[in-house]
Amino acid sequence: GKTEVIVNEGVSNINYTLDEGLIEFGTAIDDGDYNRAISFLETLEMTSETEAMWRTLSKLSLESNQLFIAERCFAALGDLPKTYYLKHLNEEAEKLEVELNIPDGFQHFSIQAKVAIFMKQFKEAERIYLQNNCIDDAIEMYQQMHNWDAAIEVAEVKQHPNLEKLKADYHQWLMETGQEERAGEIKEHLGEVNAAIQLYMKAGMPARAARVVSSRDDLLENNELVQRIAAALIKGEFYERAGDLFERARSMQRALECYRRGHVYRRAVDLAKLSFPQDVVKLEEEWGDYLVSQRQLDAAINHYIEAGATIKATEAAIQARQWQKAIQLLKYQDSSVASKYYHRIAVYYTSTKEFDHAEYYYVKAGMQKEAIDMYKAAGKWEAAHKLASETMNPREVSFMYNSQAQELDKQGKFKDAEKLYMIAGEVDSAIAMYKREKQYDPMIKLIKNNHPELLQETHLHLAKELENEKQYRQAEYHFVEAKEWKGAVNMYRLNDLWDEAFRVAKSHGGANASKQVAYLWAKNLGGELAVKLLNKYGLLESAVDYAADNGAFDFAFELARTSMKDKIPEIHAKHAEFLEDEGKFREAEDAFIKGGRAKEAVLMYVHNQDWDAAQRVAEAHDKDSIADVLIGQARIAFDNKEFSKAESYLLKAFKPEIAVEYYKVAGMWEDAIRICREYLPNKVDDLQMELQRTAIEQGI
Repeated sequence: GKTEVIVNEGVSNINYTLDEGLIEFGTAIDDGDYNRAISFLETLEMTSETEAMWRTLSKLSLESNQLFIAERCFAALGDLPKTYYLKHLNEEAEKLEVELNIPDGFQHFSIQAKVAIFMKQFKEAERIYLQNNCIDDAIEMYQQMHNWDAAIEVAEVKQHPNLEKLKADYHQWLMETGQEERAGEIKEHLGEVNAAIQLYMKAGMPARAARVVSSRDDLLENNELVQRIAAALIKGEFYERAGDLFERARSMQRALECYRRGHVYRRAVDLAKLSFPQDVVKLEEEWGDYLVSQRQLDAAINHYIEAGATIKATEAAIQARQWQKAIQLLKYQDSSVASKYYHRIAVYYTSTKEFDHAEYYYVKAGMQKEAIDMYKAAGKWEAAHKLASETMNPREVSFMYNSQAQELDKQGKFKDAEKLYMIAGEVDSAIAMYKREKQYDPMIKLIKNNHPELLQETHLHLAKELENEKQYRQAEYHFVEAKEWKGAVNMYRLNDLWDEAFRVAKSHGGANASKQVAYLWAKNLGGELAVKLLNKYGLLESAVDYAADNGAFDFAFELARTSMKDKIPEIHAKHAEFLEDEGKFREAEDAFIKGGRAKEAVLMYVHNQDWDAAQRVAEAHDKDSIADVLIGQARIAFDNKEFSKAESYLLKAFKPEIAVEYYKVAGMWEDAIRICREYLPNKVDDLQMELQRTAIEQGI
């Protein structure tokens, strides 16, 4: 069967199938039933998991002294040496049980000690042997492992009678196995220094021999020994050790030679200061040369300075990129020598874009042209021009910059070309370049700064050119800049881009301009589309008025009939006034009547003294205006001094008061009083009093 566990992982339950084999093995181990564990493992194929279980069981069985089980485990693992060793122990334990008549041979100390050895617990094995007074067994154990030091230590502690023989055997073994160094260490420890030195030399370790000799004054006096060890050290290229040995032996010249050969210059200089002061400067320079060869340039500089080798110090400083130090060193050099270094310093400052410093050192190196080229390469045209002006004649400078500008122009580097044209005084060339490339923004900028009087004209010219190229947005910009925004509006109108025309008019011409454009836009659309457009902008009524005021009566009527019928009479009236001004009186009459303004038609005829027409219209459409016709006729009659005729008209119009006023103006007071007594008796007294005042004023 199989065992499953259900784990609740928050939002769901998940089933996990458990490994029955691991469960069975783990249970047997926990119960200490190693035989059952073996029985189980023997049923399984050897896999990495099974192998791990065999190893676990082998470890546990050894710890619990169950050696038969341990033997079986190592056999299963295929570890034959351990299997045979444990088989031997098991046989030996059984033999002890018989010979010594003991119940458990595995508890015998010899078996316990060998188990400890098997588990590499050598100190534990030693303890067991010594506890049971088996000193030889403990020593033999260490000898078999070639741990002679531990074996000798046991012999010394237990004062074994064969201690000296054991030491001799150890020395013999070291010599037979080529371990002269270890043998030498032992001799040195025992104070047998000559023997130790011989062993160290034989082992090819002259440095250790030198250390021994250096610690003993009597040995240092042995010149032959010192020479032999030093020769071995030199052969092995241990020059500092050889020099140290010679120095301790007071052979200073040989010590200095060794230090120099080994490039141990610090000790060489220290020794020279005491014994060979005349060589110190030479050694400092030599030290600097060595450091340069090792690319330790920073360290070399100071040694060259100590040696007074300023040129070498400068070279090292430059190679180490210690530019400030190199500059300080060059202050004390002849200009002919320093110039080549100034060039390198200038190149460095060029690379770091510190152009002022670079120029300074180019000039000090007499390389003004390179400095100018540096500025040109960096686009620093003003700085290049300044330096060129100081070092070249004006014609050369102008030619150089003009030629360079043309070259940059060909390469498409227009900004750089502009700078050079400006420096060369060729502003118009820069403008022409930008115009040719249709880069109008920089072109306009140049014109603004250099020819401001041409700016507006240029904007207008560009606007028209761009309009022809159908680049309307750019054209609009230039129309506006030229203060000709109406040109942009017309451009958009002509190209049926009414929304753009409206935008421009609103932005630059204000409400009235935008209304005019909306009106023209609507007129262009006509019909319901026009009405929708005008309603969108809330301009329908004002558009109707504008159309009527500007003589576009057909369009006005079209708009009004679609959505503002109440405006139709008003349009007729404006149309009538227009026709009247045009002298089309009959058409004007019809329009006045359609607009519900028959009285104005009457007055029109009165004004033009067409009395019959006035009378006709008044009688047909506005009887209240008949009086106006009669009054008009009366005014003309009075002007013509046809007083009785005028009076007749006014009386027919029931306007005697106007007749009185006309007679007064004409100085005909008697006729005025007559009319007043007959038709306005209540005003006779007032009229007579006015007559008296007038007479008095006139002195009558």
